[in-house]
Amino acid sequence: MAIIEIKVPSVGESVTEALLAQWFKKDGDSVRKDEALFVLETDKVTLEVTAEAAGVLHILVPAETTVNIGAVVGTIDTIPATAAEIVQPAAEKKRPPKAPEPKPPVVEKPRTPALAPPPAQPEPRVVLEGLPPSVRRLVGEHRLDVSQIHGTGPGGRVTKGDVLLFMEQSARPSPVPGPAVAPVCPPCESVKEEITRKPMTPIRRRIAERLLKARQNTAMLTTFNDIDMSAVMELRQRYKEAFQKKYGVSLGFMSFFIKASVEALKAIPEINAYIDGTDIVYPHYYHIGVAVASERGLVVPVIRHADQLSFAQLEQAINEFVARIKNNRLTLGDLEGGTFTITNGGVFGSLLSTPILNTPQSGILGMHRVDKRPVAVNDQVVIHPMMFVALSYDHRIVDGREAVTFLKHIKECIENPERIMMEI
Repeated sequence: MAIIEIKVPSVGESVTEALLAQWFKKDGDSVRKDEALFVLETDKVTLEVTAEAAGVLHILVPAETTVNIGAVVGTIDTIPATAAEIVQPAAEKKRPPKAPEPKPPVVEKPRTPALAPPPAQPEPRVVLEGLPPSVRRLVGEHRLDVSQIHGTGPGGRVTKGDVLLFMEQSARPSPVPGPAVAPVCPPCESVKEEITRKPMTPIRRRIAERLLKARQNTAMLTTFNDIDMSAVMELRQRYKEAFQKKYGVSLGFMSFFIKASVEALKAIPEINAYIDGTDIVYPHYYHIGVAVASERGLVVPVIRHADQLSFAQLEQAINEFVARIKNNRLTLGDLEGGTFTITNGGVFGSLLSTPILNTPQSGILGMHRVDKRPVAVNDQVVIHPMMFVALSYDHRIVDGREAVTFLKHIKECIENPERIMMEI
């Protein structure tokens, strides 16, 4: 038997604390070796911590607690599994079934005597003498009591209009007094307005800080263009089965835009650069960040040396990042060192947006959904699949001419994909 301490692992030199977000097991549960124990969140990454050995878990620090790197949050008692089994208490042993209790005798209720029918009401008195023929016919058909009808004709004579008015008033139901009914909508003062308050996770705080910093410390501007996706969609349709069969991944739009962005960055190096104090730093490599939405926030893993990767390698890298994010296996190194970012709001149905810079980068490309729209081709109006794209850039280092040229370069590459090499 041995006791193994569960410590908060180091996730980077600059990270000194983290949030123990969730325990997957309860105190006293049996765990297997390499089984996930809890989720650890920092301001940059989320990861799962696994068990070093099999045994019984003892939790020392509850979930939703901020802990220091290296702190002990629990222990594993490596006793044999048979000794860790929980024995049922004696109180839970099976008891002999109770004899069914006799049912109480059924007492028949006395029958209520039938009520006598109400006495017949006497028929109304009908007086027809001295009435005009039309009034006489109407009174006779409906057997009305003329003495109750107020006449408005000459000498108090009953007219046809008087008869009709009497019949209309007699048909209206008289109001029946009843209990006061409360209003359907109670006064606003009596409605209980509830709220839920919970602290921001480290990742969400980090996202908020970086976005606010980008707005405050950069001269951000956005320019737009639209792209005809017909050629890329036709190319994908033609080669998707062969691509999937050979490489085991689907051919998506993102690999085309990564390739096009690399070519545009080579043509406009200022967008791949960043400001450091009073200097402009121009990287001679292309590390492309791809924004991925997760349950705990937006993360941007970086595909390094994207210019040296094929379409298949780009798609495989994206799929691997998505799987690691889903399983909380993303490391801090996966998020650092990007020189340019691409985000695709089109997967959520976005038509147009102005993406915010991922500082210290100087540019970010926003993709959007593909819609069929009428466009002019050779002076003819035709329907083509179109996508709006947006480039947000730091105007301190990138001028409008460079930004527009950059988007035009991407447009040309996507509308003419033969300009970028396709490997099948």
